[in-house]
Amino acid sequence: MSVEQDGVKQIKEDELKELLGESNKERVFIDVREVEEYDEFHIPGVPLIPMNTIPNHVQDLDKDKEYVLICRSGGRSQNVALYLKEQGFEKVANFNGGMLSWTGETKEGQEWIVEKTEELYK
Repeated sequence: MSVEQDGVKQIKEDELKELLGESNKERVFIDVREVEEYDEFHIPGVPLIPMNTIPNHVQDLDKDKEYVLICRSGGRSQNVALYLKEQGFEKVANFNGGMLSWTGETKEGQEWIVEKTEELYK
């Protein structure tokens, strides 16, 4: 059963693993940590948009999509989720516990750092 915090759906690790395994073009996963953190380890296939650059992308994000946000512990991603809700996004979720709680597969390196927002929808 999903829990909400400040109007943002909170996702636990088992649910995130399930969502990552689904093929759903309406759902976008975004890691909002810093480049160095992402480079150290991240969930394979999940793109990076550092938290401080989200405002540069917000006007190009599709408000009809669902966004699942990921960070180190769940704090920054919760703040980004709240920011997106303030910008009119209704379908946002936070990976509560963040990468500190992730026991699944990880990858090192700069696999996918988003430069142009439209990359998220290809």
